[in-house]
Amino acid sequence: MLVGASMMDNATRSRVLKDNPAALLALCWYWACDGVGSKDMVILPYKDSLLLFSRYLQQLVMESLGKEFDLDGNRVNQGISVYGNKGSTDQHAYIQQLREGVHNFFVTFIEVLRDRPPGHDWELEPGVTCGDYLFGMLQGTRSALYANDRESITVTVQEVTPRSVGALVALYERAVGLYASLVNINAYHQPGVEAGKKAAGEVLALQKRVLAVLNEASCKEPVEPLTLEEVAERCHAPEDIEMIYKIIEHMAANDRALIAEGDCGSPNSLKVFLGECNLDELYA
Repeated sequence: MLVGASMMDNATRSRVLKDNPAALLALCWYWACDGVGSKDMVILPYKDSLLLFSRYLQQLVMESLGKEFDLDGNRVNQGISVYGNKGSTDQHAYIQQLREGVHNFFVTFIEVLRDRPPGHDWELEPGVTCGDYLFGMLQGTRSALYANDRESITVTVQEVTPRSVGALVALYERAVGLYASLVNINAYHQPGVEAGKKAAGEVLALQKRVLAVLNEASCKEPVEPLTLEEVAERCHAPEDIEMIYKIIEHMAANDRALIAEGDCGSPNSLKVFLGECNLDELYA
């Protein structure tokens, strides 16, 4: 993989545009999306062994290009939405809309020329192998989209090997960096990811407070079931009552909290407590 990545890295350093595959790919994205992410990127690799590649590209492109501000501090809300899966099967889920539905996308076909090792590609009918059918589906879909003025890009590799996968990864990583330069954003800064992690930490901290409140109420004699409002008040977090409801709903579904009255489908009816009193937590 590293050899393939190194070879692609060298190829994408060319200052001659037509000789730089990553620059050509980034310019295709810019043209297809008007430089503002106006269309989604649909990734269709026609090889089962590339099943996870479209999911990798979803993470790479959306995390790197989804930015609220550009390098000058202007609010631009940039990004390209990416989805897709195996072209061999998922084209049946997509092709009707891609050809005749809302034109809010461009397709990337990933074509693999070698089907299987010689002697291992069985004929389904005389003169037609499994690989031939796959080839026909790719080319037929590509032609059907083109006939209806739907844009597509085709990336072709000889075969799927560690070297070619490494080259594909390096190609798309460099293309993302070049596209980011074209639209004046920082592809290597992910404040949204950090915000999600911080928010998750705050939810877990709130859950600990909810558990402490419910434990204290469950250690009383008799046990004191609490409403959502009472839990929120004792947590000193009335503004977080919806999140407290979601926490309790999750705990109840996993047998970590008991519902004394009501049900989760009607939050205002709920009264909850813990199944047992944890004295160690109570006096910690």
